[in-house]
Amino acid sequence: MSEGSESAALAELAKRRGFFFGSSEAYGGVGGFYTYGPQGAALKSNVEEAWRERFAVQEGNLEIEAPTIMPEPVFEASGHLDGFDDMLVECAECGESHRADHLIEDNSDLEDAETLSLEAAAEEISALELACPNCGADLAGQSVESFNLMFETNIGPGSTTPGYLRPETAQGIFVEFPRIKEYARNQLPFGVTQIGRAYRNEISPRKNIVRTREFTQAELEHFIDPERDEADLSAVEDVEVLLYPATEQEKDDGEYIETTIGEAVEEGIIANAWIGYFLGVAQEWYETVGVDMDRFRFRQHLAGERAHYSADCWDAESEVDGDWIEIAGFSYRSDYDLSKHGEYGDDDFTVFQQYDEPKTVERAVVDPDMATLGPEFGAQAADVAEALETLAERDPDAFDADEVTLDIDGEEVTVETDVANFAVETQTEAGEHITPHVVEPSFGVDRTVYTLLAHAYETDEVDGEERSFLSLSPAVAPTNVGVFPLVSNVEELVTLADDVAEELRAAGFAVVYDDSGSIGRRYRRQDEVGTPFCVTIDRDGLEGDRKDTVTIRERDSGRQVRVPVDGLVQTLVGLRAGTTSFDDVLDENEVVEA
Repeated sequence: MSEGSESAALAELAKRRGFFFGSSEAYGGVGGFYTYGPQGAALKSNVEEAWRERFAVQEGNLEIEAPTIMPEPVFEASGHLDGFDDMLVECAECGESHRADHLIEDNSDLEDAETLSLEAAAEEISALELACPNCGADLAGQSVESFNLMFETNIGPGSTTPGYLRPETAQGIFVEFPRIKEYARNQLPFGVTQIGRAYRNEISPRKNIVRTREFTQAELEHFIDPERDEADLSAVEDVEVLLYPATEQEKDDGEYIETTIGEAVEEGIIANAWIGYFLGVAQEWYETVGVDMDRFRFRQHLAGERAHYSADCWDAESEVDGDWIEIAGFSYRSDYDLSKHGEYGDDDFTVFQQYDEPKTVERAVVDPDMATLGPEFGAQAADVAEALETLAERDPDAFDADEVTLDIDGEEVTVETDVANFAVETQTEAGEHITPHVVEPSFGVDRTVYTLLAHAYETDEVDGEERSFLSLSPAVAPTNVGVFPLVSNVEELVTLADDVAEELRAAGFAVVYDDSGSIGRRYRRQDEVGTPFCVTIDRDGLEGDRKDTVTIRERDSGRQVRVPVDGLVQTLVGLRAGTTSFDDVLDENEVVEA
């Protein structure tokens, strides 16, 4: 398809066949919000379940479900209040707001405009002579501003308790870490997953469900001790990946690197082995659920793209309509999140790590004389005592002087060292409290769904007519099997078809029963929604040598095979799981001419 036509064809199919469509259309619609129809909801649910199976169940991780609204202090601690912004440029003529970096990228060869400063973005808009996409007015000279993406609300009546809809599911995991660590028996490493809604007040939503204001994330926060926990790459070291490192992106003739996870980590292309591990797991998972690996890559963030706390970050990207879409991010977040919540929150965000053998150490300690501090500092006495303890840990040499200077809520106070009762003690320690580091694979579920639909959309010709179909993986297809009685006026056919459909549903298959129209039209309807197999009950299966048999039709090739009814469930279980190929079924049974 030509560039742009893939998205247009997909949007038309999605609306007509019930995958997704704009929400609240009866009231004019609201940009950036979509409703998943019956097919789309089932596909999305299957993708979520496939992710849960691989990243929660198989990895032995925990799963939680946290609220989507959280109080303001959470986002003050996380940095979202001050730093969760996009670039906004407003048209002076019509008042329409646009995302400045997207305008620049859409009209130039620059692929990372989000790394520009606000001033540099304004200069680019002027240099490119960009116009408002809404009314055509010149945008040159318009200032580019920061726009915070969070939706604000109030918790309870009045406005005394401000809150925000979460812009990512991760904060729910970090905030609840003090309790979750107990469920993990305080044993690092451990992972916590969450699948849920997140909200971002996008300036200019676009590309259907790719950039929306409400979306679903599937995130894993993997907590490690960076000094003791090493990633085991044995399961993924031979996984082949297509990498686009920052060093290649910065070259005029930069190229992709085709390598394996093991080689990429060994050569330092992927600097962190934990990131390498999850890239390998993700590569195999994406292939399982049906992403076209010829249209898939891992791209490393440039320095200007990375969050300040992220030591390294890679995006999984899929190609749709000539554009690369970020569908997942893999970030090493160090101890930033837990340290910030430990600083702002009133709980313990550390984990006690026991040494293999007890250690004898010298420890600087103070035992402040509160009888002196109390009268001198009044209500600040406890803060002064705490500041003395902190200073002893950080700079014990400061107590060599006659007095020490402390910062108490921005005010400098001095304390005589004799009052601190400073000493260096020899202590035996069984372990230490550490703030775990975090490795985060974060998946966009909606973008994965969009990618699967785009990569699965195909056309061919059947019986002289053009056919469009979705070559979805059986692992995620919204419907597993279509069951059709060849005609609806023969009682024996209808009875057997009903029995087959009931047996398949009992075995866990999502089944659609259709007895309306010609068999060819019924096949086409199922092809368009990606149903991988159709079972047809015909007269030949009621009598003679073929008694108690049905035909299975494969969606992509249109090939058909006749199989015994009593082995149908087992055959379809193997086909859905991928343990049996359709060629295997053809070899063992009677091929039916289409």
